[in-house]
Amino acid sequence: MNLSPQVKKEYISPKQQESGFLPEGMSIGTPANRRALASVYGLQEAMADGRTLEGRVTLCDGAHDLHVDLGCMKGIIPRAEGALGIDSGAVRDIALISRVGKPVAFRVTGFEQGADGETRAVLSRRAVQADCVQKLIRRLAAGDVIGARVTHLESFGVFADVGAGLSALMPIDSISVSRIPHPNVRFQPGQDIRAVVKGVDEQDRITLSHKELLGTWEQNAAEFEAGQTVAGVVRSVEKYGVFVELTPNLAGLAEYAEGVEAGQGASVYIKSILPERMKIKLIIVDSFAGTAAIPPVRYFTDCDHLDRWIYSPETCGKVIETVF
Repeated sequence: MNLSPQVKKEYISPKQQESGFLPEGMSIGTPANRRALASVYGLQEAMADGRTLEGRVTLCDGAHDLHVDLGCMKGIIPRAEGALGIDSGAVRDIALISRVGKPVAFRVTGFEQGADGETRAVLSRRAVQADCVQKLIRRLAAGDVIGARVTHLESFGVFADVGAGLSALMPIDSISVSRIPHPNVRFQPGQDIRAVVKGVDEQDRITLSHKELLGTWEQNAAEFEAGQTVAGVVRSVEKYGVFVELTPNLAGLAEYAEGVEAGQGASVYIKSILPERMKIKLIIVDSFAGTAAIPPVRYFTDCDHLDRWIYSPETCGKVIETVF
């Protein structure tokens, strides 16, 4: 596998392309979407064709109806049409409120006269999501690599939109091999990433992983040489030593040093690289406080599906792998 450059544009998997369902916001600026929103005729044509469009939510009113800027006119998404699962209580109203200022996917279902006497388009986001479940979510298999857009971060993991505003969970221990205190050291809301499907349950809930795309131990270790002094991040301080992250999927162990704390940046001297023991021995030259910027994501594979991923070197007796 060759090292891929950081993501410069959205990644869309073959299954996402085939289904036509993308994370919300990826289609709002396309020529086809702009043309449809430019005139009443464009909206009527999209309604007749059953096409999915995107617009930006400007308001969530007291009834939790979403008001959408369509350019040529106003649009309204009634609360019941705001998201799949709203009526049953499976999805809470915060999912609607949090869309204010952000793009949403929808289909035009009709036109009506608003309280102000102006004609407005009636929209459904729920219909798009229901179709996305049938045409994309239920066709995904464990090991599929898909594009996703980070929506929000929790201490236990990352939620990401995989299509039409439908969220998938990436647990914190699936983000990278190197352990992290919070997902915000890796991602930020709105960031486009690649992810691997770990599974889809009977309720159509998707679990994602990410570490399998960030390279094996050997691929990451090949970026370094013994004798170099490089930058790292202190991830944990133990009595027997200090773990310093060199890349998201590679950490080395330095001898315990007074005053060093988790989260600090560090400059470290590489004493040795030992593939047969899957270890990198380090010496801390200096440590310093300060919040490091989130580094760009570097992927080591461009594949669309993984059946098995082996992190550990062949020469190492310990095998670390993921089987999808």
